[in-house]
Amino acid sequence: MMNNKSGIRRLVLDVLKPHNPSIVELAGVLGDVEGVDGVNLSLYEMDQKTENVKITLEGLDLDYELIRQEIENMGAVVHSVDEIAAGKKIIEEVETHQDR
Repeated sequence: MMNNKSGIRRLVLDVLKPHNPSIVELAGVLGDVEGVDGVNLSLYEMDQKTENVKITLEGLDLDYELIRQEIENMGAVVHSVDEIAAGKKIIEEVETHQDR
């Protein structure tokens, strides 16, 4: 997928998933997706049937549709894309007066 455009380098996703598969299994599957250099999953809410997970993925040219498809194949759904970074390097968010 690499071309003259700068690719997606970081995706932060809010995902709703069933208890099974575990976040360990989901991390393994996402870590094997082409273009993914690293993945971090954080469980932030759990109820009787589901878990809310924050998923952060990094790579040089992430394919959102392929990642979303793998998440759905595991029985989960992307609620939202909470952060995205693209370009030649990742620019970290800077706190401004409005954020305080």
